Amino acid sequence: MTERMHQTIIPAFRANDAQALIDWLRETIGFSERMIVPDGNGGIAHAELEWRDSLVMLGSARDAGDHLNESIGRASVSMTAESNEQVDDLYRRVQDAGATITVPMEDTNYGSHGFSIRDPEGNFWHFGTYDPLAPLE
Repeated sequence: MTERMHQTIIPAFRANDAQALIDWLRETIGFSERMIVPDGNGGIAHAELEWRDSLVMLGSARDAGDHLNESIGRASVSMTAESNEQVDDLYRRVQDAGATITVPMEDTNYGSHGFSIRDPEGNFWHFGTYDPLAPLE
């Protein structure tokens, strides 16, 4: 059995329409909902979404004093896939969903097979095989 590294850095950001973004991430990319906490006013106070044992957190925009509001449409998340096949499958999935592709599928000079998209809120998501947690050679 392989021991999983505990995730200690978790992206967190706000969205103008958090529920719509959660739905989009679930349907387009394949995230699963780990926790959704409504704010009582029709928004999301806190959400945790999971992909390949890693989390992102997000919530609805709040009052002007919340510094995370500045992250709306400005987040950038990089996700490591298991294989070229997983990246290829995800690329077809996001194309079929009509996602905005900002970097088409490419094989990089640092050994990654990947692509980037923009979500409906304007955040960037990169998917590829480059694994920064792999043992250094």
